Amino acid sequence: MKKQHILIVEDDENIQQLVGFNLNKAGFQVSYADYAEEAFARIGEEKPDLVILDLMLPSTSGLEICRILRQEENTAHLPIIMLTAKGEEEDIATGLDVGADDYITKPFSPKVLVSRVKAVMRRKEEIPPEAAGSGQEMIRHHELAIDPKRYEVVINGSPLTLTVSEFGIIQLLARHPGSVFSRKQIIDSIRGYDYFVTPRAVDVQIFGLRKKLGEYGKYIETVHGIGYRMKE
Repeated sequence: MKKQHILIVEDDENIQQLVGFNLNKAGFQVSYADYAEEAFARIGEEKPDLVILDLMLPSTSGLEICRILRQEENTAHLPIIMLTAKGEEEDIATGLDVGADDYITKPFSPKVLVSRVKAVMRRKEEIPPEAAGSGQEMIRHHELAIDPKRYEVVINGSPLTLTVSEFGIIQLLARHPGSVFSRKQIIDSIRGYDYFVTPRAVDVQIFGLRKKLGEYGKYIETVHGIGYRMKE
């Protein structure tokens, strides 16, 4: 079986080797890039399965690299995890805004690093962005029933009035109970309903959705540092 390939874009050699060592140990194939031009070249030649991208790089920042990759058709859905020494909420939100799937702050636990990488890879394999929410069959989750064809959500026999974005979110989460979705994945799944949705706005949508669901809102769980899931 072919090993999954991860490109590490990091100009600090010590961190490069630390990340690479732990990913190699976990069974991944690893390659390295020190700066933007080398990263783009390697992505074009090697076509990695995931990129770990440092936020602070010489000449071109990791944020700008991420932004460019998301604009290109061939790399629009390439899994990207941001690696940053800045743990402040604003920096994390900016990374998610430009399209990162997840983030890891330095210093980091090797176990957490490997777990985050595996989680992102698994979500991308199981639920491609273009396919999320595409099915039209009836969705049922305990007392909740969702009819995608009729655009209806009913809980305990009572219909709910949801916004188009809220409908897209509850449909995605209920269709895949137990699966964790990053804010970026949630945006991708509902982009056809309401284009003007940002990662921070997703949190507002979730808050409103939980309120409308009442007691049932407890089934929508926050997975800190990643996103949200529907409890199985």
